[in-house]
Amino acid sequence: MEEILKTLTIVLTGGPYISEYAEIAFKLAEEALKQYQVNIFLYLDAVHIPKKGQKPSFFTNAGELFIGLAEKGAVIRACARCAAARGYIAEEGLENESNCRDYIPGIKISSLYELSEMLSKSDRVISLSR
Repeated sequence: MEEILKTLTIVLTGGPYISEYAEIAFKLAEEALKQYQVNIFLYLDAVHIPKKGQKPSFFTNAGELFIGLAEKGAVIRACARCAAARGYIAEEGLENESNCRDYIPGIKISSLYELSEMLSKSDRVISLSR
């Protein structure tokens, strides 16, 4: 009999360098992936986390952390309205496992409907917000 994993959803709202929430979410998700299906939803300024080409001088590159989570099976989505308002546009047919050419691989822009679905199927939800 196949074991059904429980699901953890993490909702982030802050930008990658305004707090340590992106790093905290990474650590929580990395550990949870050992026992849970993990969803991460990027909302408001958190849609900046997966931007390619970030070179923070004194901080960990939050986007690069999230590449590893996606490779390990975490589902990472960014709010379409929040992303569009900040200049990130979803496109079809891109080849980097993303639907936004400004995003690192494995992270897609999606709707709040997907957040609703994530939440309804989650056993646990963590919101990291200011």
